[in-house]
Amino acid sequence: MGNISINEILNDKTHGLKLRIISGGKGLERKVATTDVNRPQLALAGYWNYFAYKRIQVFGKTEMSYLRGLSVEERSKIFSKMFSYKIPCLIIARGQKPFPELIELAKKSGTVLLRSPLITTRLISKLHHYLEDRFAPTTTMHAGLVDVYGVGTLLLGESGIGKSECALELLERGHRVVADDIVDIKKTSDNKLIGTSSELIKHHMEVRGLGVISIEDLFGVSSICDSKEIDLVINLEEWNSSKEYDRLGLKDSEFEILDVKIPQVSIPVRPGRNIAVITEIAAMNHRLKKMGYHSAKELNRRLLKWMKVGGNEKEKG
Repeated sequence: MGNISINEILNDKTHGLKLRIISGGKGLERKVATTDVNRPQLALAGYWNYFAYKRIQVFGKTEMSYLRGLSVEERSKIFSKMFSYKIPCLIIARGQKPFPELIELAKKSGTVLLRSPLITTRLISKLHHYLEDRFAPTTTMHAGLVDVYGVGTLLLGESGIGKSECALELLERGHRVVADDIVDIKKTSDNKLIGTSSELIKHHMEVRGLGVISIEDLFGVSSICDSKEIDLVINLEEWNSSKEYDRLGLKDSEFEILDVKIPQVSIPVRPGRNIAVITEIAAMNHRLKKMGYHSAKELNRRLLKWMKVGGNEKEKG
């Protein structure tokens, strides 16, 4: 899974953690290697068996209220025991004021002590989301990603097959481009694949014979999208006259990315075929399938019913 430092978490500006450091600057390089967060309520009461010390610890209103009812000596004993485990860090929620002995023992142990104005449940939720995002499995693919009628469509194919040209025509038809040529893909905890563009070439596209163009400058901000869930894979391939292509669409194909299977459509490319229009139809057909209507299977069902009825009528005749 890897790990991240407390300093990276502290400096994050995108998840709204609103963390402020109180003490323990020397411990900013301590690592976190799990997405789970712990509220050490049982540990504060003296039960240290199975204490999840590898997780970030959070003190909410309940923990702080309990500690206020103890003497300085009792609190110091609890904090000394907790910091002996070398926890990644301790965060105090709701902007509550830390105890002087907590600050002192945190400094002594080199443990980072942080504070956030967020309520405890909100802080834990945001922190868990941030950690899941950072630890999510990722991969990079040579592909294009376009938002077509709300369907995240990943364009695959050999170099020069026409992926960028297809995306360019989709742009002209009012759709949005997420990435061209290189797509960074991340798998979320609920097995969804989120595609984004590489930061180096974000919102740019290479068109052979023309060079690199800025999508945002040419088509406006409505033509770009920073990220999109991948719903459909369009595989562009050279037309092969000796190959038998699917004419009915009864068999559904899938493409696997990071152990997640995504519906796939293979489109043979040849002069005269409008790949962008076919991609639009594929996206709309995918939406129809998700709503429970499979056009090919419905037509097949009707044909079988007609054949059965026609056969019965011949027997009667």
